[in-house]
Amino acid sequence: MEKGLPPPAPFVQRRRAKANSLLRVLSVLSLVAVGAYVSLFTVHLRGNTSLSSIPINANEIQQKCRNLNVVPGPPSDFYSRSKSDRFEHGTKSVLIKNATIWTGEKVIESGDVLLDKGIIKAIGSVDESQYGFVDKINAHGAWLSPGIVDLHSHLGVGSSPSLKGASDTNSRKGITQPWLRSLDGLNTHDDAYRLSIAGGVTTAVVLPGSANSIGGQAFVIKLRPTNEKSPSSMLLEPPFSFNGSGIEPFDPPRWRQLKQACGENPSRVYSQTRMDNIWSFRKAYSTAQSIKQSQDDFCSSALSNSWSSIGGSSATFPESLEWEALVDVLRGRVKIQNHCYEAVDLDGIIRLTNEFKFKIAAFHHAHETYLVPDLLKKMYGGEPPAVALFATNGRYKREAYRGSEFAPKVLAENGLNVVMKSDHPVLNSRYLLHEAQQAHYFGLEEELALKSVTVTPAKVMGMDHRVGYVKEGYDADLVLWDSHPLSLGATPKQVFIDGIPQLKSPHFISSKPAKVQTPPNTPNWDREAKEAVEWDGNQPLGPRERFDTGAGKDVVMFVNVESMYAKIQGRILRVFGEEETLGKGVVLVRDGEAVCKSVSGRECLQMSERLEQEAEGKVKIKVVDLEGGSLSPGLVSYGSALGLTHIASESSTNDGPAPDPLSANPPAILGDTVIRAVDGLVFESRNALFAYRSGVTSAITPPSSSGFLSGLSTVFSTGSSHALEQGAVLKPDAALHVGISMGAEKSVATQVGALRRVLLGDAKGEAQEGELGAVIKQVLDGTLPLVISVDSADIMASLIHLKEEVEGTLGPGRKIKVVFDRAAEAHLVAEEIGQAGIGVVLSPVRPFPSSWEQRRILPGPPLSSETTITHLLKHNITVALGASDTWVARNLRFDASWASLDSSGLVSDAQALELVSANLERLLGVQPGEEGENTDWVATRGGSLLDLEAKVVGVVSSRRGVVDLF
Repeated sequence: MEKGLPPPAPFVQRRRAKANSLLRVLSVLSLVAVGAYVSLFTVHLRGNTSLSSIPINANEIQQKCRNLNVVPGPPSDFYSRSKSDRFEHGTKSVLIKNATIWTGEKVIESGDVLLDKGIIKAIGSVDESQYGFVDKINAHGAWLSPGIVDLHSHLGVGSSPSLKGASDTNSRKGITQPWLRSLDGLNTHDDAYRLSIAGGVTTAVVLPGSANSIGGQAFVIKLRPTNEKSPSSMLLEPPFSFNGSGIEPFDPPRWRQLKQACGENPSRVYSQTRMDNIWSFRKAYSTAQSIKQSQDDFCSSALSNSWSSIGGSSATFPESLEWEALVDVLRGRVKIQNHCYEAVDLDGIIRLTNEFKFKIAAFHHAHETYLVPDLLKKMYGGEPPAVALFATNGRYKREAYRGSEFAPKVLAENGLNVVMKSDHPVLNSRYLLHEAQQAHYFGLEEELALKSVTVTPAKVMGMDHRVGYVKEGYDADLVLWDSHPLSLGATPKQVFIDGIPQLKSPHFISSKPAKVQTPPNTPNWDREAKEAVEWDGNQPLGPRERFDTGAGKDVVMFVNVESMYAKIQGRILRVFGEEETLGKGVVLVRDGEAVCKSVSGRECLQMSERLEQEAEGKVKIKVVDLEGGSLSPGLVSYGSALGLTHIASESSTNDGPAPDPLSANPPAILGDTVIRAVDGLVFESRNALFAYRSGVTSAITPPSSSGFLSGLSTVFSTGSSHALEQGAVLKPDAALHVGISMGAEKSVATQVGALRRVLLGDAKGEAQEGELGAVIKQVLDGTLPLVISVDSADIMASLIHLKEEVEGTLGPGRKIKVVFDRAAEAHLVAEEIGQAGIGVVLSPVRPFPSSWEQRRILPGPPLSSETTITHLLKHNITVALGASDTWVARNLRFDASWASLDSSGLVSDAQALELVSANLERLLGVQPGEEGENTDWVATRGGSLLDLEAKVVGVVSSRRGVVDLF
């Protein structure tokens, strides 16, 4: 403004300001245009390319080309982040004080951990004064670990309860489909999220199924519910953004996950062979290889500014939305999780990696990997894949037949990384930690067992920069346990995901024994593991020594016996070992009976000397040192097809299903025949022998059936070689079995009505004829138990009414013996079950909402104060535990122990043994031995049958007249 002149009007000032702004914008645009022209002119001179032949997005294309082979990983400034990308606004800081911290690398005694904005901010002795709104938790020395990481899960895509509209695991649209994504089927309403969190699981890889050679892309999720409540908000470091329909990668790139499968599953689904399976891989990867080569050739020209050779201004980066995931595999940017069991399939995939030059992150299931560790080391690049395993789940199909509980131990000793996984819902991932506990029990070193569900899976999925450890800068995913994580029954007191406590008002057991606060001192299995490898997983499972203890024959003396339990008149009692001051005892066995048991041992030693003298040295005395072990009654398996099958999915190896009389076309030739399981018994199945070596000396097995009337169960010895041996078949017919379910072909009302007709027909003088009539007469006389497989509390209520109706028709004092089997919702009508005098066999032991009629479970700690077992016992119900599958039978001893640990002292050790022996026999109509005495004993070394530290070393059987030593 010139001096002395009046200021311009306001509108003039505004007009001048706008004009000046416009001039500045035009100047900048001119400079940009000139710069761009100069830049393009320079490119033109250097590349000898006309300006018209250069694509308008040339810089973008060149940048994409430069990033093609960048290895995924976190940004360089990742650990300088002040808050997590998953931080929920309003989350309070948390200070955990006085914890015993296992960091993933070491143990910190009595340390503190500060969680703030979703990140671990400090570890050790923490001063929280600089942080506001801090919730303090005094751990009182409890164990604190990283959150459990599940490398193989179908959470959300194989949802629970299982419903037709909520299953998105497998596609049947093609053998190789790398373009599919598990995220697109991720159900946020799966009941299992909450349950798995209650087991300490914080992170999981959600995989497509194994029906295809390439089933699709997997995604890593955190399990906690988010404020957004969407599947996308559960993702942990998705490999690309979702702003458009294409692929918008991050810089630097993030790891991708891909599911592949070989062997039986894709071959069975697509009616193909292993040759077809491997060819489908080669064809798919050949396609991806061609695309990759075209990209590399394109980028070579683009980066040298030879635009005319690749289309000039129309140059377009060559890519395929269908195959881009496999191209990324070939660029080393994908973690492949490969379902693969047998050596033949493992070899095919290893050859494939070398042909197309890519790596496998982990082989899953991988039952034969422990037999071929050197093969795995031949993978492209020389770094072998990790191996993701079950602990004891095996032999369910042919390619799983040679699996071994010693596989984790053997693989680790050969330098391979071991991961324990759930394959949820195949195994309930709430108890994934139990897989690590079992792996440790069978020889996997303590630290490696802990890492197998934390550190190692985090590394395998490419997330070990933020999960799997307790370290500063890592995600605040932690579990505070009520006991050492490798102790049986370890249960979270609190679970943190992204620094947010996940358990509201958690229930935990405060009365657990002191021994569970330290890692178990597990047995030595070196000999057994070596034999498993030498025999290719098919090692003999019979006894190493067998002593015939019949009249006047061999005598076995067990020394250093810490405790002894006996079955007397249908109950389990501890007969010595109650007082630690009494020392170690001696038990002398002859004629299959404990003829002497002495705390001091003097009486039994004198008896053994007398027996030798009487037999003039002809009696052989075998001394077995139990090293503080125990003698317990033999356990009883019930509920699975144990004794009717070798390999469940191979029809040629098992008895097969019984026909359903309510089906449309039951075989006419059967007439009124009742199917008897004893007629289909098979002996020396590997699952039966594994059970025998684990203390399960007999099994009660009904005919295999999912229908209404199964038939009669039988009782047999798991250690016998065939049905004609002494003591092989203990009771031909034990109980009559019926199944009533909402998922059956006929309505529930039809099924209950059919049962009413069968039972009341005789009571009203309209008896069934022939074989079925004779069986029903035994049921109505109260001499044959009626076992009803049922889960729904509503159906149980109808059955309780039916029992009352039948007994009312029979007349005063007449009672029928009814047992509910499975019984997921039994706690809802516990009082009525108790009043009706009905027994309950729970299977599975730890409930899970697999189906709609199982959804109202009583989950137990930390989600409820009671378990189904304790709730039923409080209503004076006779409770027993069943085995839901043949491979589960070997774990009954641990199931019983776990039930006791979760009972807040309600279930003693003796009562825990009753749950898997005497109670089953009482409910299922199996009479005790003569005068109520025990008929089988199980000898354990290093502890009792309920201890994770003890090893079964022998079985004493008076029924069979032998002592078997392992």
